[in-house]
Amino acid sequence: MLDVPTTKFFVEKYELMAKKSLGQNFLLDANITDKIMRLSLNAQKLTDLKTECVMEIGPGPGGLTQAVLRQNPLKMTVIEMDTRCLDILHEIQTFYPQLEIIEGDALKFDFSLKAAQEGKFHIVSNLPYNISVVLLTGWLKNIQNYKSLTLMFQKEVADRIIANIGTKDYGRVSVISQLQCEIVRLFDLPPTCFVPAPKIWSSVLLFKPKENALDAEVLRKVEKLTELAFGQRRKMLRQSLKTIPDLQQKADKLGIDLTLRAENLTPQQYLDLALA
Repeated sequence: MLDVPTTKFFVEKYELMAKKSLGQNFLLDANITDKIMRLSLNAQKLTDLKTECVMEIGPGPGGLTQAVLRQNPLKMTVIEMDTRCLDILHEIQTFYPQLEIIEGDALKFDFSLKAAQEGKFHIVSNLPYNISVVLLTGWLKNIQNYKSLTLMFQKEVADRIIANIGTKDYGRVSVISQLQCEIVRLFDLPPTCFVPAPKIWSSVLLFKPKENALDAEVLRKVEKLTELAFGQRRKMLRQSLKTIPDLQQKADKLGIDLTLRAENLTPQQYLDLALA
């Protein structure tokens, strides 16, 4: 067992304070980060990461990073734009040579190119909450690049992602997420788990890509349709989707009742209508 300093030690050594502007809330408790990895691996029926490559976005002081590395991945790549965290990550790298550190903005990173060069990989991240949905949507469009996504969100965002049809939380992100992946809620975390403590609870979700996941072109059609429908979610579909050519004819063919509202259509019905 490597005698790597704790995340709390690194934070104190480098006098690192979380930046609100970067959506940072640090996880310092190894019990929690190890739990994330344990539950994620169990749900994927994996015992470790010895044959797997992993990416993490916004590792900060490396709490979750170390939890992943303790599972002995073949390679781990982290993307961090906060230069204050780089010294810590480089120090962790001296214990784990399979760690690759990229200084940069994840929103500008070409994940598809990395998959093309190195093959499918896992993403494990306590996402910066201010860009979590943007990152997720990008990954879902090219879900064939990934073996799994283990991601932490604000609980209210996680609730929307896994929401059931007919509920107030059900919306655009529910539809595209559920079309592309089987999603498991691993567990919820109270604010006290973080430094500084946010005002909200958090949730860890595991996304397992479906074998019949949609390509980016089809998903864009679904996105356009859900944007129209949920953009006026209180209106009947015949009103919110009225700009779609031959709407009534398509709906009749698919057995879709246009007096329903946006939250009453299943992800599959949105897909069928987008392709009609």
